[in-house]
Amino acid sequence: MTASTADAPPPGLRLPRRRGTELVLLVGAVLISVYGYIDVGLARQNAVPGDAVGYGAGLGVLALLGHLAVRFRAPYADPLLLPIAVLLNGLGLVLIFRLDLETPRNQAAPTQLVWSALGVALFAGVVLLLRDHRVLQRYAYVSVAAGLALMIVPIFFPAVNGAKIWIRVAGFSFQPGEFAKILITVFFAAYLAANRNALAHTGRRMWRYQFPTGRVLGPIVTIWLISVGVLVIERDLGTSLLFFGVFVVLLYVATGRTGWIAMGLLLAAAGAAAVGSLEPHVHSRVSDWLHPFASIDAGRGASQLAQSLFAFAAGGMLGTGLGAGHSALIGFAMKSDFILATFGEELGLVGLTVLFLLYALLVARGYRAGLALRDPFGRLLAVGLASLLAIQVFVIAGGVMGLIPLTGMAMPFLAQGGSSVVTNWIIIALLIRISDSARRPHPAAAETGVIAGVRPGGGRSGSSAGPSAEEDTPYRSGYGFGDGEERDR
Repeated sequence: MTASTADAPPPGLRLPRRRGTELVLLVGAVLISVYGYIDVGLARQNAVPGDAVGYGAGLGVLALLGHLAVRFRAPYADPLLLPIAVLLNGLGLVLIFRLDLETPRNQAAPTQLVWSALGVALFAGVVLLLRDHRVLQRYAYVSVAAGLALMIVPIFFPAVNGAKIWIRVAGFSFQPGEFAKILITVFFAAYLAANRNALAHTGRRMWRYQFPTGRVLGPIVTIWLISVGVLVIERDLGTSLLFFGVFVVLLYVATGRTGWIAMGLLLAAAGAAAVGSLEPHVHSRVSDWLHPFASIDAGRGASQLAQSLFAFAAGGMLGTGLGAGHSALIGFAMKSDFILATFGEELGLVGLTVLFLLYALLVARGYRAGLALRDPFGRLLAVGLASLLAIQVFVIAGGVMGLIPLTGMAMPFLAQGGSSVVTNWIIIALLIRISDSARRPHPAAAETGVIAGVRPGGGRSGSSAGPSAEEDTPYRSGYGFGDGEERDR
């Protein structure tokens, strides 16, 4: 069996578009969110909130806008991505509204709804204007330059809560690092797609592992080190861990060598130990993680982490009910870092399980879109974007639950934060575009009767964006993306 035959997709079948399924799921997501909004009002004020209709209409309009963009420009996209994002965003608005009742002078839900609207508008813009995800590969170095610039700018602004990650101008603030993570992921995917064979098959072999040459691996390691170095200076260790995790995952997917996972874990442990012992801000978080009840023993009351653990314990299996918890005890970060504690207290272990399953399904559908693609850049980009969400959820949930030290990141779609919700909507838009490319039938197959997307000579048929050199090369990652058996021969 030749490499081109082994890598060929099955004969062309006209897949259902399933936009009707997506619309039904969107209606369900909006109704669940509205029910939660009403439930909070009944629990806290014994009355339906006066703006419940406006909230439901606003969320419904946003969901419909996203659906129409997908229906007209990405009709073959995965039907689960958009409904899950709408449901998570809606639940986040419900939780922030619930927490606003604890802080009457600091209302965040209206602002979060505005940011959500901006995020959905950008989502629609990406879906409508980006006709082919492979266009992003041409701008790999532009992306990394813009990403590094966005990360460097906050160094010149005052620190907020111990970290220099914000830009504040005339009462307006945003986190440029949230946008930088997408740009640098695009660079990682483009560079590794172009150099995957050199990374996997060249270099010096030491014991059981083969290490690529410095000329091939050097540029991407340099970019990663600069990114992490800047983030360490800014004391944004959560985003540093996020970049490192995505870097290691993509390197492993591109080469198929498990040694990168082991090396990544060792480097992460060494870096965490060094920063945790030398940087005072991080050291205090590590100490709080190791001794969460030390402040109680010292007579200073419970720390935020201790209050978070108490909230999870109070929630039990089914929770206290929306609006019936004691979120105010957590303190100033209850709407951002510790919003998951409110979710766990009021919806219990069952609610948390459902929430994590939603995130897992979102990530799995992103991976599935990557697996279905033939071009290496699209595969790596889909895996990288899905991994951004997966690692972020793990880091935040682990910190709030006391599994790892706190890092100060925002739970995707759930926590307060305009930059975070906008960025997450852009990630969903890119995954929508990639999944549409993965499921869309090739027009040439219907006209010529040839196997979908494969010319008689073994290469790919053309598309609206034109074939690239990357597509005609068999992809041999050893990670289920190509004919790994032939590589081993």
